[in-house]
Amino acid sequence: MSCDPGCHNKLYRDPKNAKIAGVCAGIADYFSWNVDAVRVATIIAAVLFTVATVALYIAAAFWLPKKPKDLYDDKAEEQYWRRYRKSPKDTMADARYRFRKLERKLSRLEAYVTSDRYQLDRELNDLDPKN
Repeated sequence: MSCDPGCHNKLYRDPKNAKIAGVCAGIADYFSWNVDAVRVATIIAAVLFTVATVALYIAAAFWLPKKPKDLYDDKAEEQYWRRYRKSPKDTMADARYRFRKLERKLSRLEAYVTSDRYQLDRELNDLDPKN
């Protein structure tokens, strides 16, 4: 893991993909939304609620930390956290399914290793003249 526990679930500004301060890019990244849609929504909100929108944007630009450069180790980790933030329940259900699948494989392996067949296979390998 490239950062402290819980860092993947925080809202950051994303200066790398920023147009002004990276607030819209950070919000889009956090919620796995299209950054252009967030920017358009911000512009519409600025037209309708100028003072409040501008004040919130400036506050977010000031108080939100920058997104760490090493937040994700690779693309697979980034995809996992995006999917988790979007739907934690589905992600956990997928994790439980994978663990059950691994548990079944492990129990089959354990049954083989503790069986007479495994011992017989080992003895036959020991008789192999190639050794």
